[in-house]
Amino acid sequence: MLAKIVPFVALLLLIRVASSSAIDGDQFVYEGFTSANLTLDGLAAVTPGGLLALTNATFQEKAHAFHPSPFHFLNASSSSSAAVAQARSFSTCFVFAIVPNYDGLSDHGLAFVVAPTTNFSAAKAGQYLGLLGGINGTASDRVLAVELDTIMNPEVLDINSNHVGVDVNSLISERPAQPAGYYDDAAGGAWRDLQLNSRKPMQVWVDYDGQAGQLNVTLAPVQVPKPKKPLISVPVDPSAFMADTMYVGFSSATGVVVTRHYVLGWSFSLDGPAPPLDFAKLPVLPRVGPKPRSKVLDVMLPLATALLVAAVLAAAFLIVWRRRRYAEVREDWEDEFGPHRFSYKDLFRATNGFKDKNLLGAGGFGRVYKGVLPGSSLEIAVKRVSHDSRQGVREFVAEVVSIGRLRHRNLVQLLGYCRRQGELLLVYDYMANGSLDKYLHDQQMPTLSWHESNVLLDHEMNGRLGDFGLARLYDHGTDPQTTHVVGTMGYLAPELVRTGKAAPLTDVFSFGVFLLEVACGRRPIDRDDHNNRVVLVDRVIEHHRNGSILDAVDPRLVGKYETEEATLVLKLGLMCAHPFPNVRPGMRRVTQYLDSDQPVPDVSPSYVSYSMMSLMQSKGFDSYAMSSNPSMTSIGVSSVSVLSEGR
Repeated sequence: MLAKIVPFVALLLLIRVASSSAIDGDQFVYEGFTSANLTLDGLAAVTPGGLLALTNATFQEKAHAFHPSPFHFLNASSSSSAAVAQARSFSTCFVFAIVPNYDGLSDHGLAFVVAPTTNFSAAKAGQYLGLLGGINGTASDRVLAVELDTIMNPEVLDINSNHVGVDVNSLISERPAQPAGYYDDAAGGAWRDLQLNSRKPMQVWVDYDGQAGQLNVTLAPVQVPKPKKPLISVPVDPSAFMADTMYVGFSSATGVVVTRHYVLGWSFSLDGPAPPLDFAKLPVLPRVGPKPRSKVLDVMLPLATALLVAAVLAAAFLIVWRRRRYAEVREDWEDEFGPHRFSYKDLFRATNGFKDKNLLGAGGFGRVYKGVLPGSSLEIAVKRVSHDSRQGVREFVAEVVSIGRLRHRNLVQLLGYCRRQGELLLVYDYMANGSLDKYLHDQQMPTLSWHESNVLLDHEMNGRLGDFGLARLYDHGTDPQTTHVVGTMGYLAPELVRTGKAAPLTDVFSFGVFLLEVACGRRPIDRDDHNNRVVLVDRVIEHHRNGSILDAVDPRLVGKYETEEATLVLKLGLMCAHPFPNVRPGMRRVTQYLDSDQPVPDVSPSYVSYSMMSLMQSKGFDSYAMSSNPSMTSIGVSSVSVLSEGR
């Protein structure tokens, strides 16, 4: 029977030692309070998880929890008259947590207490922390307390709503209380703030030196070693509170805000430092509010939200960008021109966004791009023309459509149009062999024979006239008193440059320059070997005066041409490109000359220099003055070209 009892007793002793309370004379350690035999009153209770819960959701109540046995705070040999000299030192360490229901808003705090009794029935709740019945205690209310307060009470001179203070028989702290925080040794003693009601466990050390009468209070987060510099260091006269036997414990009280005050672990020692607490053995605080989200969710949710917002913004930007990219100007009156209207989106895609690699060329009326219409695979040429007219837009478009209805074997077919802000896009049949210009002036291109020259060349080398009728479009919406010269310098008649007003004879002038350009293979305005400016008309006149007009013919033809035809073209070109309009033949007469119905009259000997005659015309001379003043034939050839200077 004894053999059965001994193991059972040993087991009880083992449970007693390991039940979070280890008592050895003048010290103890509680790492959780499941089996602790504490003296409790009021709201104080031990939770199933081992927490010492001083308060709960009950309003205006107090709570106390004390170690069941008192300690002798005076030496055994001392007498009451020698109590000051014989006071014993003590040290305590505990981990607490203040857990409010609402972030940053809590009720009154808690206090570590050293008192000669565990009977606090006369004490009040609320701001009195269950310590005293008033601001100051009586002779029988001797108490030493270290308060951790989260309410600012001006009546007791609190400094703020987050402070630590030392109270001796009064709720007014010794010296000023201190804001909650600690001096971080790992950061060279830098100050760190702490929030007492943060719901996080914190550790407090209270050390009293009985001989020096000095009390130190130190605060730090859990897992942070005890800082070297205490938060509070105040002198405390032991005779003010100390008796031979004293109880140690905690006091707390509630007000009107739901707040729970917990103690997770506690150690105490007389005449030496309190035993350290093993944080791994401390109970876990209960969860407040909804279950915490996983860290993955905390990371992924903001990321997913940010990506969603970015996607919405990107989609909105794309929609706006596409609308602006393909924006058109379209009005109700254009419905009647529907078959001739192209969408900008189709033209943009046909030309690959009007990229430079699709650029065919640029002239006086705009830049031209090659394209292939989606769906039909029709090859087109798109000319982008600036159009700033604010009036007459309807007439503008009507004229474009009217031109588009024309069908002629010598005209490049205008298929339709598209309108954008400040821009008109004209859609033409694509001329596979491009402009005549490159065959005349590009040394890398093959030389055309005499009968194959023209303005634009299709895939069969048939000539077509482009930009037909475009000059008239620029007159719409402009002030009739202003001029707007459109075209390529060198082909513009002097009077057009000067007045800006076009007439049939100005077209005759351009045709004459074109005849000379085709026959001579030179540009209307060019540079010689010495970089001097040379006007083609002047060059042909000079050859004609010297009796060598055929020397002006393109040398690349190497004589493979009809002499009579070449002479006719050169003379007709000079006549058509005469600086004075009334000297030029009409187009009916030009046609008769080209059909050899009439011989081309010889250029008058008084026709000396195109450049000089242009200059004189710009100065006010007329054709009559020229013909009636033979002395002008002696004037030398001027190097000034009105056209080339752009006047």
